[in-house]
Amino acid sequence: MIRIAVLGAGRIGKIHAASVAGNPKAKLVAVADPFANAAQPVADAYGAEPMTDAMAAIARPDVDAVVIGTPTDTHVGLMMRAVELGKAVLCEKPIDLNIAESEKAAANVERLGGKVMLAFNRRFDTTFAEIRRSIDAGRIGEVRQVVISSRDPGMPPAAYVKSSGGIFRDMTIHDLDMARWLLGEEPVLVTAVGSRLVDPDLLAQYDDYDTVMVTLQTASGKQAVINNCREAVYGYDQRVEVLGSTGLLTHDNLRPTTMRLTTAEMTDAQDPLLNFFLERYAQAYRAEMNAFVDAITEGKPLPTTVRDGVLALRLAECAVESVRTGRAVAV
Repeated sequence: MIRIAVLGAGRIGKIHAASVAGNPKAKLVAVADPFANAAQPVADAYGAEPMTDAMAAIARPDVDAVVIGTPTDTHVGLMMRAVELGKAVLCEKPIDLNIAESEKAAANVERLGGKVMLAFNRRFDTTFAEIRRSIDAGRIGEVRQVVISSRDPGMPPAAYVKSSGGIFRDMTIHDLDMARWLLGEEPVLVTAVGSRLVDPDLLAQYDDYDTVMVTLQTASGKQAVINNCREAVYGYDQRVEVLGSTGLLTHDNLRPTTMRLTTAEMTDAQDPLLNFFLERYAQAYRAEMNAFVDAITEGKPLPTTVRDGVLALRLAECAVESVRTGRAVAV
């Protein structure tokens, strides 16, 4: 039984707390958030202790591992404290908004032999995981192209935009990790474009974009194309295709049901797409936590590492530079 403290009681902290509580090999010991009225209901729901001091939660002798779902600028400090105390960590992305700080943290984790898993939850989606297994089994031959469409249903609040670090570090970073994972090779060249089409006034304040496209190329010539938009009026749009030398693998959007309605007025009408990432990736979050717990309790390698976080952030930084300069950027 692994005893876990969840740090952060916002929307992602609630997801992680539920995932811990639902794992028979884990026990949720504490939920820490600087706002007591946020920590209390989450802790009460699962019989854990509410706390307002994350560092104190990490130091508890009855805590073996921590899950970090706090604001990005707190990740490194909390992660390193846990590693120094010999405790395993599941940390939300990114490690930090600054690539140099992320590199430094990763080096320190590796030097100390820390067990840190980066929360790239999409890898644990049932179909994405099956796509990776199918690639490994050679079912489509050699991968040639990966195409990722990833669009949110609407713009986030202004306060979130201000602190997010920008669309490439906040949103595209998930797709950059997926591209690395599905290509099976590290990209060496990044080209990106960015536009302000949804809310130009808001995004101009923070030198950010709402509509972007990124092209990645590996040393062998494999390609990935990522398109993101902060607003898709039809719902949370998440699709992937992987083209290989002998076939194609695809993963389409999810809906509440697969029913199709055909009448004299319409053909193949379907339910709307699932609303947002909390619904779309509910299963993936549970599977991610199960993989973390299994790795710790059974002494298996962590399925993602702090280095994965650094590599995805480095690609995001290259995309930012490409938009700024209008040129392809070597990784």
